[in-house]
Amino acid sequence: MKIAVIGTGSVGGTLGRRWAQKGHEVTFCSRMPESEKVRALLDASGPRSRSASIKEGVGDCDVVVVATPWPVTLETIDSAGSIDGKIVVDCTNALKPDLSTPSLPADTSAAEQIAAHAQGARVVKAFNTIPYTTMDDPTFGEQRADLFLCGDDEKAKSTVAQLAEDLGLDVVDTGPLHVAKHLEYLASLWIYMAFEGGWGRNFTFKVLKR
Repeated sequence: MKIAVIGTGSVGGTLGRRWAQKGHEVTFCSRMPESEKVRALLDASGPRSRSASIKEGVGDCDVVVVATPWPVTLETIDSAGSIDGKIVVDCTNALKPDLSTPSLPADTSAAEQIAAHAQGARVVKAFNTIPYTTMDDPTFGEQRADLFLCGDDEKAKSTVAQLAEDLGLDVVDTGPLHVAKHLEYLASLWIYMAFEGGWGRNFTFKVLKR
């Protein structure tokens, strides 16, 4: 699968590197695609990876992964060119500066804001409730971390679920895209527990059914 990853930080870098190592064609999209940081990421990701500008990388892919800081996300989407028909995976969390809670009104979400800007795209919220360390190693003893996702397009969700499973994650489909607001609050709970509660990064949320 051809995947364009917008954002070369911890989340985008980890996801892109691991997918490239799993055999997907990954393009790391950046405003500075020739930077030393991006070159180091390409070296770590192997021959299935390349770098490009945001518009070029998005134009030549099946899946667009958005892993940018929230303050620049919407303008980045607006500058990416046509995303019509593509699967857009929203990994972002729109949080207040102190990371305490989501910064958007309670009746919307980052994913819904992205969908409004990415006309014609099939938006799936995913990879926002686990840290990059869990993306890199999703095993906790004999169990695997859960990957929560939501979206309005079933085929798009199925594709993103397969990408998550390629990384060794268990997938929990939580419903349509409007559920994204709840996943963003779940992310803020994880952040509080990790950094204010002293849990650190090495824990995850797990759904158990019977």
